[in-house]
Amino acid sequence: MDISVTRLDEESAVRLEDGRLQVDGLEVTDPAAVELARQREELGQRLDELVTQMVEIGARVLSREQTAAEADYVRAEFERQARDLEASFGERAQAVSTDLNEKIDAAFGAEAGLVPRLLERHFGEESSAAVQNRVEALVKELLAGHKEALARQFTATDESNPLGQFQKAAVDAIKQNSEAQAKQLVEMNRTITELRSQLEGLAAQEEKEEAVAAEAEKGTAKGRSYEEQVVEALAALAGARGDHAEGVGELTEGGGKTGDAVVEVGAQSGPTRARITFEAKDSRLSRPKMIETLDRAREQRSADFAVLVVPSDEKVPAGTLVLEEIQGDKMVVTWDPADGSTLTLETAYALARARVLMTGGGGEADAAQIADAADRALELLKQVKKIKNSLTSAKTQIDSGAGAVEEMAAAVRLQLERIAELTVPGEEG
Repeated sequence: MDISVTRLDEESAVRLEDGRLQVDGLEVTDPAAVELARQREELGQRLDELVTQMVEIGARVLSREQTAAEADYVRAEFERQARDLEASFGERAQAVSTDLNEKIDAAFGAEAGLVPRLLERHFGEESSAAVQNRVEALVKELLAGHKEALARQFTATDESNPLGQFQKAAVDAIKQNSEAQAKQLVEMNRTITELRSQLEGLAAQEEKEEAVAAEAEKGTAKGRSYEEQVVEALAALAGARGDHAEGVGELTEGGGKTGDAVVEVGAQSGPTRARITFEAKDSRLSRPKMIETLDRAREQRSADFAVLVVPSDEKVPAGTLVLEEIQGDKMVVTWDPADGSTLTLETAYALARARVLMTGGGGEADAAQIADAADRALELLKQVKKIKNSLTSAKTQIDSGAGAVEEMAAAVRLQLERIAELTVPGEEG
């Protein structure tokens, strides 16, 4: 920017007064400045404000250039001082390193060093004043004294022997365990004798059930359904009583197929005196659904009594007891073909047969005697189940008792070995 100043008087054309810079006769010939002024004038702006901005901006630019120049000078001076300091520090470091190496050699040198001489004196193998040799001598002396004292103490027979009470307590404990073991063995023998007598009492009943169980197992092996196995078992029971049992699950009677089997009482020796229908289910029904199903089975099969047969207690309807007579013409029984016994099914069959004979089978049946026999049969059936459970529990107890006896014997041998070790004179603990 080309700027010239014209003097208007003898005084300076540029001066500072009261914090202000005053310029007289200012003339600017720079083309960029003149063009910018022309553009501002065309826009109707004041030129004195433009001149003020131009001066302010130029002043800031000059200030920054001067600051940059000063910063370059400071940087150069700092780099020179740093080079001098680095050279001085290198010389001092070299002197310190040389002095330190000399002192280290004097203290730790392999031949004339002070530290190796001290270590050899206090820890060398040949030195009698070595620490490890002195410690070894003290330890040997202490061990010899303690070993002699312990030998005298543990071989004593009076109360000074700390193992005396332990030995006595161990002997007493072994004696008590032996007595308890003897009592347990006597009790086991008594239990086994009782169970053997119960097993002999059940032998005849088991032989009676073997034939039916074998047939049931054959049916299971052939993949027969639960309904088919129930029908086959009923046929065997009916044949032994002069009745006739037939599977009717696929036959439609009375508008439906409810009722898997029908037993005609007395059909082998004459006219049918009563009809009993059996419905086999391997699923659990609710009590209302069970009553509805059995009533429908009686109606469709023209039966006097209906029995629901399920494979386990878990399939019995809630709130219903097994072999409980419901409304005088219905009953629920559990029978599992895999159990190998038809005793529960046979009981339900007999109770249902007795009920239909008392109510409509000719009138010659003694109701009181039948009821008494039924109660007795139910009681005996409960005892049979109880005995079976006892046999299972007894077998578990016998196996557990045998394991306990072996564990106790091993514990006794361990104590005997400990006593033998502790009573050897002079043996190190």
